[in-house]
Amino acid sequence: MTTLITKRAKLQQALNACATIGLVGILLAACEREEETALVQAEEQAECESTGQTVSRKIALPTGSFTMGAHPVYGEEGPPRIVKVLSFDIDATEVTNAEFSKFVEATGYVTDAERLQPGFEQSGGVVFRPPTLENPSWWHFVEGASWRTPEGPGNPIMTAKTRPYEPVVQVSFNDARAYAAWAGRRLPNETEWEYAANAGADTKYVWGDERAPGGVEMANTWQGTFPIQNTQADGYAKRSPVGCFPANAFGLYDMIGNVWEWTDTVAAQTDLETVYTIKGGSFLCAPNFCRRYRAAARQAQEAGLPTSHIGFRTVSK
Repeated sequence: MTTLITKRAKLQQALNACATIGLVGILLAACEREEETALVQAEEQAECESTGQTVSRKIALPTGSFTMGAHPVYGEEGPPRIVKVLSFDIDATEVTNAEFSKFVEATGYVTDAERLQPGFEQSGGVVFRPPTLENPSWWHFVEGASWRTPEGPGNPIMTAKTRPYEPVVQVSFNDARAYAAWAGRRLPNETEWEYAANAGADTKYVWGDERAPGGVEMANTWQGTFPIQNTQADGYAKRSPVGCFPANAFGLYDMIGNVWEWTDTVAAQTDLETVYTIKGGSFLCAPNFCRRYRAAARQAQEAGLPTSHIGFRTVSK
């Protein structure tokens, strides 16, 4: 019978099995641009104008009904149906590195990425890296990657200490749930999350029918052709500090883009592992790939696999 270790070993092979991309000039330019942008962003103030006022805020949402799901861009999104949601409150932003750090300091908690990962037999997590001529894959299991060093220990620029207001990543479902319990809260279910993200909108995107109205980027996503060209029109190559893009009608930031967010809704149950639904898309979603920068979009994710583009927020008990 297939084991979890075998499954993870197969995943590792899949991460390195992408087809070679022949656009040499674009690849080289994309890699150089990302390195330059990372250096520039490291020198900038690590928060946006609204960040300090929004971190740790809770937004109370009223009981209401909304249309959950959509006429699908992807098959799993439909069909649309009217759903009623009871009142609850939700974090105004994704949980940040600074907030998660307080939890770890108070409890001594060790995340899954800091433990041996089945199938890899070393600690670490999955990291996005632009493809190169030598390695055309864009997903890599990186030893030592964790919430403290989400890109891996070899990247001193992008760490939890240097970027306290970015959303915490490299956290598994269990890590997110442990933080929520410590905070006296819980993870949202998919219905609550989508209700909060949708915020009463009846348009294609929660902010309107255009992805970038007037050329203004409304969320931290990928601009250009994924994975070989990112114009970074939104100002960010990877994660942005929370609160840098406009809030939705409920006053919630980064429900769309920046990082995917865990929900406690089970997407699938296998003999090996529980698979949960994540919502919201991330900085890797592009018009030509992963068009999931919409409230109705959903994706399945293994509970125990930490990555550099999944975080979370919490709701009231």
